This record gives sequence, C-alpha cells and structure tokens, in this order.
Amino acid sequence: MRIAEISRKTGETDIQVKCNLDGNGFAKVSTGIGFFDHMLNLFTKHGLFDMEIFSQGDLVVDGHHTVEDVGIALGQAVLKAVGSKTGIKRYGTAFVPMDEALAMVSLDLSGRAFLVYDVAQPLTPMIGNYDTELTEEFLRAFTMQAGITLHVKVLHGKNSHHIVEAIFKALGRALCEAVTKDARIQGVMSTKGML
Repeated sequence: MRIAEISRKTGETDIQVKCNLDGNGFAKVSTGIGFFDHMLNLFTKHGLFDMEIFSQGDLVVDGHHTVEDVGIALGQAVLKAVGSKTGIKRYGTAFVPMDEALAMVSLDLSGRAFLVYDVAQPLTPMIGNYDTELTEEFLRAFTMQAGITLHVKVLHGKNSHHIVEAIFKALGRALCEAVTKDARIQGVMSTKGML
C-alpha cells in the first residue's frame, strides 16, 4: 500500500494529512472551510484515494493560510506515497463536466513543478466562506510540493461552484490515472531512467 502521513505546524496552521493512493475514495476532512472540505472530499472520491485531512488555521484572518498549507502538506504526502514512481503511468488527463461547466486537468508526475491555470471566466469572489482565488493558490502549493507539472483549463462555465467543483474532480481523476501501475512498465516511464 502506498501510504504517507505528513504533519505541518506553523504559526498560522496545524495540519495533519494521511494519504493512501490505493484506496476506495474514503475521505475524512475538516479544515474549517466548508466549501474547501467539499472540494477535498470530491478530489478524494473521484481519485479513489483514501484521505484524512485535518487543519486548524487562523481563519479569523481569512482562509489563505489554511488552503495554501493544506496544499503544501497534501503535495508532500502524495510525493511520499508515490515513492520511487516505478511502474506508474506518470501522466493523467481528465475532462470533467459539471452541468454547464467543463474543466480539463492534465498532469505529469515529472518531478518538475509547474502550474498553468487557465480559468478565463471571472469567478464570484466567495463561495460560502471560501475565497475562489485560493483555488489557484492551493493548486500551486500542491504542485510545487508534489513535483507535478499541472495544466488546468476551464473550457466552459458560468456558475463558480460548478467550475471549481469540475476542477477538483478532474484533478482527482487525472492523478488517479497518473499513479496507476501498469505491469508493462519496467522501471520508470522515462527514457532517462529516472524521474
């Protein structure tokens, strides 16, 4: 089983993440930001991971530190759980519709962290107590720590809830594909012999 646990404690947040890449989609999440919890649950379910994510943060300020630091800890957990990357497909792409919204996520577990975030549609500033600008911050923190090249593009959408939900679902599905093992792959999926 590819399992990792990460604890991260700063002057702004206290976070524990447990990640099982070979799970069944079970999530136990509590960050104090309802919509963000919902998105992490979707990511877990659609990625078929098992995740436990607990965060206490300075929400009296705003949600920025909590969302970004969860991204950092989750990225570290995924990187640790993936391990040597032997036998994994490495790449994953998913198109996910959510009513009128359509999001594409394509990623590479290359070890080279890079984020392209193309969401041309203006999002409503807040969804519940979740600042929609933090979607990009979460993804950047996650990719930088996990060493993922990540492309996110929203092709259609009007409703901000639907757009962000489609992104998180697509992220889960694409990551699930990338970490899936294929018996035909000898070593790592690279002509260099390493990732």
